[in-house]
Amino acid sequence: MASRYHEVYESWSRDPVRFWAEAAKEIDWYSPAERVFDADAGVYGRWFTGATCNTCFNAIDRHVAGGRADQVALIHDSAITGTIRKYTYAELKREVVALASVLKNRGIGKGDRVIIYMPMVAEAAIAMLACSRIGAVHSVVFGGFASHELATRIDDAKPKLIISASCGLEPGRVVPYKPLLDKAIEMSRHKPDACLILQREQLRCELKDHYDIDYADAVARERAAGANVDCVPVLATDPLYIIYTSGTTGQPKGIVRDNGGHMVALKWTMENEFGVKPGEVFWAASDVGWVVGHSYIVYGPLLHGATSILFEGKPIGTPDAGTYWRVISQHGVVALFTAPTAFRAIKGQDPRGEFVPKYDLSKFRTLFLAGERADPETIKWAEQKLAVPVIDHWWQTETGSPMTINPAGLGLLPVKYGSPGVPMPGYDIRVLDDAGHEVARGTLGNVVVKLPLPAGCLPTLWNADGRFRQAYLEEFPGFYKTADAGMLDEDGYLYVMARTDDIINVAGHRLSTGAMEEVLAAHPDVAECAVIGIADAMKGQVPLGFVVLNAGVSRDTALIESEVVGLVRERIGPVAAFKTVVTIKRLPKTRSGKILRGTMQKIADKEEWTMPATIDDPVILDEISAALKGRGIGV
Repeated sequence: MASRYHEVYESWSRDPVRFWAEAAKEIDWYSPAERVFDADAGVYGRWFTGATCNTCFNAIDRHVAGGRADQVALIHDSAITGTIRKYTYAELKREVVALASVLKNRGIGKGDRVIIYMPMVAEAAIAMLACSRIGAVHSVVFGGFASHELATRIDDAKPKLIISASCGLEPGRVVPYKPLLDKAIEMSRHKPDACLILQREQLRCELKDHYDIDYADAVARERAAGANVDCVPVLATDPLYIIYTSGTTGQPKGIVRDNGGHMVALKWTMENEFGVKPGEVFWAASDVGWVVGHSYIVYGPLLHGATSILFEGKPIGTPDAGTYWRVISQHGVVALFTAPTAFRAIKGQDPRGEFVPKYDLSKFRTLFLAGERADPETIKWAEQKLAVPVIDHWWQTETGSPMTINPAGLGLLPVKYGSPGVPMPGYDIRVLDDAGHEVARGTLGNVVVKLPLPAGCLPTLWNADGRFRQAYLEEFPGFYKTADAGMLDEDGYLYVMARTDDIINVAGHRLSTGAMEEVLAAHPDVAECAVIGIADAMKGQVPLGFVVLNAGVSRDTALIESEVVGLVRERIGPVAAFKTVVTIKRLPKTRSGKILRGTMQKIADKEEWTMPATIDDPVILDEISAALKGRGIGV
C-alpha cells in the first residue's frame, strides 16, 4: 500500500494543536483540556492543561468494561524458570486493585513516590499500574542495580515505599536483591517508610520485622477482603513516573513523564508507527527498568487494548539461539521490538539461522530495532532469515516514543540501510553546526528538535528545571539538543552516526566511529564489533577496533584482523588511519545492550575509570585489559 506518511506529517506540521487534539480523542478523559497546548506553562509549554484523567483506567478498566475483559492482556514468559503465566484484562485489574489497596492502606496517595526495584516478573508491571491507579508516581530502577546507584535515586525521588523482590534470575545464576536493597537504604539519607518484598522460590530472603512486608500475603489479604480501589483522577500534567538516566556529572537525571500527553502519544504510536491492532500480540523484548519497557511492555500495548509479553530471558543461552522464535511462535506475536545487540548475539551463535525454520512464524509481520545503531549487516541478516520488514528506529528516554521510524501503520516507505527512518509527527528535526546554523543536507552535525517538544516528551527533570534547561535547551536556543550527531539526506531520512562524543578527530578530520563499525560488521566472520578513538601523539586520535567472531569460525584471527583493516581502508579511506583490530571473546555492555565504548577508551588510554553501574558482567573489562596488553596498548 502507498504510505500515508507524508500527508499525516504535513497535517501535523500545518496545525500541531489540531493534530494532537484529534489524537486525544482515543483516550478517555474525566474532564477535557482547557488548552491543548499552553505555551506559557512549564519550561517550554505543557500539553492538555486543565484536563483530568487516569492512566490505569485507560490501560485496564475501560477495556474490561468495553468487551476485552476475557482477552489476555499480559503474558509473563520466563525462559529461565520455564514458566508461563497469562492475565486477562479482568484478572490484571483484580491484581492491580489488590496492590493499589495495599499501597493506599499504607498512606500512599496522589503525588507520593514509590520506587519499584524488580526483576522481569508480572508484578513489576502490576506495581506500575497500581501506582498510576492511585495517582502515585513510580520510579522503576533496574533490578539488581548497584546499591550506590539505587541510593542516589532514593535520595532524589524520596519514595515513601519501595517494592522489590528477593532475587532476579540471570542465565545460570541467581542475583540476590535484598542485600543490595538493604545496603542502598543504609547509604541513602532519605529513608522509605517500608519495603514490600515479593518472595521468589529460587531464593527467599529474610524480612525485617516492622519494616519489610510480604508482597503475596499483603495482596492476598486485600483480595480476600474484596478490596475495591477506584482510579483517582489526576491532571494531565501531573507526573506519572520518573525514570533516571545516568547524567554526565554522576548525579542521575530524573526524567519526568506526565499522564495526559504520554497516553495520547503512546496510543497513537501503537497502530500508526508499529502497525499493531487492538487484540493482537506485541512483544518488546526489553526490561521494565528501561524506557522501552515502560512504553512498550506496559503502557503502550495496554492503552491500545493489545496483548503484551513480559519476557524473562536472554536472546541466547535460555536455552539457545532459538528462544525468540519459540516465544513468537508460541504466543502468536505479530511484532517484536528489541535491541540490535540481541540480533547480533543470535547471529553470532546461529550465523546460518538454522533455528528459524524450526518454528511457525506465520503470524509474525514486523521486526523493530532500536537502542543503539543497527548496522546494515544485522538488518540484512534478519531480513533474509525472517523474511519480514526490519525497521530501525531512533528515540531517547526523554521522548518516550520514536522520534524517527519507518511507520509500519501508515504504510512503509523504502528502507534505507543505516537510517532509522523519517521524523514522526511532533518532531521537526534539524541538523546544526556547533555555532547553531543549519547545515546542508548530507552534512554531519548536531541533531536537534525544534521546540516545543510534542505530547509525551519530558516536560522537565524531577525538581530540576534549571538543570533541564542547561542540559537540553541552552546550547541551541529554540531547540532541544539530542546530543546525537547525524545528518538528514535529500529525502528527509535521518542518519544518526554517533553520540556527539563518539565523533573522533583524526589529524583534523572529524570521523564517525559508527561508520567504521558498519564496515567491521560487514566482514562475514564478525558477529559483533566496536570502534573507539584512542590518544595518539601524532594525529591526536586514532581509531581502535574490537571484533567478536561468529561461533564456529576457525580461521586465523590475525588474517581476519588484517582483512578488517583492509576493508576500512577500502570503504572509508586511509584518512581513517585505521590500523589496529583486537579480537576478543565478548564486548562489555550495559544490561540494556549498549556497548561501553567510553570505558574501553579509558582502559586503552590508561585513564582513571570506574566500574559502570549498569555493566552486565564486570569480568569482561579484565578480558579487554588483557587483550589490549597483549598488543602493548594501555600498558
